[in-house]
Amino acid sequence: MKKAFLLLLPLIMFSCGGEKFSITLTSPKEAVSVQLYENSESQLAYTMNFQGNPVLLESTLGIELREYGLLGKEMELLRVDSARNTRPWNPLWGEDGIVIDDHKAYTFYFRSKKNDLLINVHFKLFADGIGFKYEFPPQEGVDELIIDDEFSQFKLTGDHTAWWIPADYDSYEHLYKTTKVSEIDSSLVDSSLLAASTIMERHAVNTPLTMQTASGLHISIHEASLTNYSEMTLRVEDDKRTLTSSLVPSQLNGWKAKVNAPFSTPWRTVQVAEKAGGLIESKLIVNLNEPNKLENTDWIKPGKYIGIWWGMHIDEYTWGSGDKHGATTQRTKQYMDFAAKHGFDGVLVEGWNKGWDGDWIANSELFSFTESYPDFDIEAVTSYGEKVGVKLIGHHETSGGITNYEAQMEDGFALYNKLGVSQIKTGYVAHGQSLKVRDDNNVLRYEYTDSQEVVNHFIKNVTTAAKYQLSINTHESVKDTGLRRTYPNWISRESARGQEYNSGWAAPNPPNHIPMLAFTRMLAGPMDFTPGIFNFDYVRKNDGGIEWGKGEVMRPQTTLAKQLAQYVVLYSPIQMAADLPRNYENNLPAFQFIKDVPTDWSHSKALQGEVGEYIVMARKASKHKSFSGNDWYVGAITNEEPRELSLPLTFLEEGQQYEAQFYLDGEKAHWKANPYAMNIEKKVVTSADVLSLKLAPSGGGAIRFKLLSQ
Repeated sequence: MKKAFLLLLPLIMFSCGGEKFSITLTSPKEAVSVQLYENSESQLAYTMNFQGNPVLLESTLGIELREYGLLGKEMELLRVDSARNTRPWNPLWGEDGIVIDDHKAYTFYFRSKKNDLLINVHFKLFADGIGFKYEFPPQEGVDELIIDDEFSQFKLTGDHTAWWIPADYDSYEHLYKTTKVSEIDSSLVDSSLLAASTIMERHAVNTPLTMQTASGLHISIHEASLTNYSEMTLRVEDDKRTLTSSLVPSQLNGWKAKVNAPFSTPWRTVQVAEKAGGLIESKLIVNLNEPNKLENTDWIKPGKYIGIWWGMHIDEYTWGSGDKHGATTQRTKQYMDFAAKHGFDGVLVEGWNKGWDGDWIANSELFSFTESYPDFDIEAVTSYGEKVGVKLIGHHETSGGITNYEAQMEDGFALYNKLGVSQIKTGYVAHGQSLKVRDDNNVLRYEYTDSQEVVNHFIKNVTTAAKYQLSINTHESVKDTGLRRTYPNWISRESARGQEYNSGWAAPNPPNHIPMLAFTRMLAGPMDFTPGIFNFDYVRKNDGGIEWGKGEVMRPQTTLAKQLAQYVVLYSPIQMAADLPRNYENNLPAFQFIKDVPTDWSHSKALQGEVGEYIVMARKASKHKSFSGNDWYVGAITNEEPRELSLPLTFLEEGQQYEAQFYLDGEKAHWKANPYAMNIEKKVVTSADVLSLKLAPSGGGAIRFKLLSQ
């Protein structure tokens, strides 16, 4: 393995006319360069180039403190430090078994000429992008700081094509829009599932924001290591070319963040790639996060699970108690039997604990995280699971009741730990009403999901869970920023429109949704999308209550083969087989792919694709459990357009033979007219072969390449 390499570069010398400075920074291989300087208005500014071409024009830097005003103007540069880092590290789980952190780091030490406050600006330059952040070092007389705004800018070179969702402070569950940057407008989004209290800046977007220039360059702006700070959204300025950081405020306190020095903000990131797939393969975000902080991680395991969940969404069961209650002891044991028979690791059970009766979204204060309904014996269930080799996967739905949850969190974790549970799915369903927090006077107030207060709650949840050897899969949470490296028990999260939108209670995800997520949401990190629906004939026609296709059938807009391909395209170290067990029993040949596909990988390659159009991913299995580590898997997915793709197999090991096991759209497959048509076949291939893949409208294909014995 390549050894870590850290080189302190010579102190950067700077000189220029008067008091102004200009310094050029370069990445390894000099693919990326940044010029940091003081502009004509004495404001800190930077530009960014990729392979000699401009990516960002003059973009200002600055941060506003309540007691000190704007920092970033009239600054004295005291010194500059730089270092070169080349360090491999091994993720506990991930898309790749080895990650190379190769960058040049620069630290600029500034003093404000107005108030003598010290502030450092850090830049890290990689071959495929940059990260920068602000730091308040220790200094006499400076302790508590209130941040009222941040002025990190990204001035674009043109009116790029953008794929975006609005800067909704409480949810990422929007369909992505495709417009020019100049046309970004939150009034374009579907408001049918938003509460009246939902706040969205009209010309602001959430990140990751993916864009493409007229010349074909792909750009993604995001952030890394979001801790003890509020989320960064991006506001489109009046010139329609400049994006400015816009921090989510606190409803309770009014500020954007309140911190104690010394303190560093999250990294602001810009990734670039000539092809869209290069954004997927980038490791910039995780490399900007701190290494693993957990001492013992043997209990953190990737895997696959089933769950008592989909039946509630399609009204076969209920979360609340009664005749249709889903979470019963008997049903859970039946699910565990199915999981054991087919090699699944766990069974997720939602609705087992008291609090689900009535309007459970409004009644968050009624949830108990230790008391079960009478028809669910949690000790009997976990004991039975141990007998058959399947774990109960815990569930904590908070309905946004933060204070209520935190008061019971450790008791709930202790119960699960005692019973051998090692994973928990948490939920914060609030439907645009923000999350409920009791203030210092015990008055119930509301706080934005993406505020500093709730960001800190998520960190508290994950770090507390680690004490009880529990992994967390967060739904309705703040976006991912690479913290899976620092807290590897944060094993997945949702933070986007998942499979549940295909169950009939909402406008279904459109055909372009998966190839859109692959190049947007998935750049942030793993997603628990919950793929694998096999039965599409459970839904009814829209009666007009949803702002989508009145009279249209509310069903998944996907073929069966596309459902299988999602296990490769949408990365998560835990994957759910989301449908009812009987629907898998009725189609065991197709179910075989779900049984075979791993969730932990040693290599991942984005072979082909365009944002919102199609995606072809190849991943090599990591040696784990029953997986040999020699097999490759491919997932291909298209939007509403049928297409025929040529797939060279050059990613396979040269000189070896593989049995290619195909699960492809049938000749007349169509998501609407014939979604079940699928061909399952096998043939021997090598790395010299080129396959032709025919994808139906909103279709896909999944392939396992099984290494044949030598």
